[in-house]
Amino acid sequence: MTTSPQDAPSGRSDAADRLIAANEPLAGLQRACGGEIPGDIAIPALRELVGKARKFGLKLARAIKATDGRDTISAWIEVAPDSDGCAIRIVSWSTSQLAPEDPHEVAAHRAAIERTLAELTATLDARQCVLSVTATAADLSELQQAMAQGLHRPWTDFVQIEGAVHEQPMHWRLLDGAAIKVAGSSRNWRAALLPSDRPGSDPVGFDLCLTADSPLPEPEPKPSPAHSSSIMPSNEPGLVGRDIAPVLRQPIARIIANAETIRNRMAGPLAEEYSQYAADIAAAGQHLLALVEDLTDLEVVEAEEFNTAPDRIDLADVARRASGILGVRAQERGITIDAPRHGETLPAIAEFRRVLQILLNLVGNAIRYAPDNSQVWIRLEDAGVRARLIVADQGPGLDDAQQSKVFEKFERLGRSGEDGGSGLGLYISRRLARAMGGDLEIESAMGQGARFILDLPADLLASAPTTAQDPD
Repeated sequence: MTTSPQDAPSGRSDAADRLIAANEPLAGLQRACGGEIPGDIAIPALRELVGKARKFGLKLARAIKATDGRDTISAWIEVAPDSDGCAIRIVSWSTSQLAPEDPHEVAAHRAAIERTLAELTATLDARQCVLSVTATAADLSELQQAMAQGLHRPWTDFVQIEGAVHEQPMHWRLLDGAAIKVAGSSRNWRAALLPSDRPGSDPVGFDLCLTADSPLPEPEPKPSPAHSSSIMPSNEPGLVGRDIAPVLRQPIARIIANAETIRNRMAGPLAEEYSQYAADIAAAGQHLLALVEDLTDLEVVEAEEFNTAPDRIDLADVARRASGILGVRAQERGITIDAPRHGETLPAIAEFRRVLQILLNLVGNAIRYAPDNSQVWIRLEDAGVRARLIVADQGPGLDDAQQSKVFEKFERLGRSGEDGGSGLGLYISRRLARAMGGDLEIESAMGQGARFILDLPADLLASAPTTAQDPD
């Protein structure tokens, strides 16, 4: 629908940029965007135009776009400032039906928000049994420890589901969004179950995210002792991990979540340019949060007393889990992750969570720098007393000079801040590999992709490993 200039409605704002009068359809759009009359201008593009006209004392005209939740609106608006505010004249006004939302895109955005806000995340199998768990809040330490000690049990064994009156297994859709109570925490929690779907079949696993209804209260400040030891206990966080990171994580996470909410118009209609601004804010927040985590890890691995907790693990299993975690990110760019098949094994002696951390970094880098619609391979290699895992991509590759620098601290090989990364991931990964009695190396050539090789002590007491042949 398009109105002619003769039918054009008008409105008026005051000196504080409040819409004090408006005819239809401007009045309807103001209300659809959550505003009132009189009230602050709720249409972002119109508010910006009115603010500029009043600030500079100039008559301005511009095409603006907005949405009322049903239709996309395009209008040509003239704003003329005077001593009392601005006169608003709409020269033309047209509407077109809003394109239907892609359910897959909506689900992906919802998952990103849930993961960002979560203070505990756990990887679950198809039966909702815990495979791994990570928590950032102090009042979840008891739950995290219980889950870590009770792997392969249903996550519902460790929490209290509000309103649940039976002990039979519940379908995951009934648990998604459920209110729960956590032992050791006075806060109220909400569970989100994010399925790992495979087309034409039931979910093959889930990500469990626990989000609180309120932030953790700030602890009472403690007086600094007159003398403190300069020795950091093994694997204990230092200044960044102990004092700085906990203070930064939650506010940064909430900035990201709020920006994603704005970006996806979950809080109401918004012009496309403002949605893009919100996307930029969310991306910057994700980069900052990743930097905080990297600095925390850096502080730990560089401590003189740092050590790992070696255990008997299956590198093939860790590789499949890393592939599953990063599968959605790869699919967004049409990249296929060729991980070890079920039934393949490669026993090793290492710390499970540290090996998973290394693989998430290696596979994440491969996805980030490989071309769209390409492939990333994860291969196993039995080398007698050594167990090797290789991550290969079809990216641009690295020359000899770049290979000599790639494991250095803060080395990003000239990449801009727009493509993510702090330049610490590979440095930390190699430190972790060497702390576990292994190593991390690279083989590459310009135009031929890169192969990162993780070498760890083999578990010689385990059964003989099985591997698949490399592709031709």
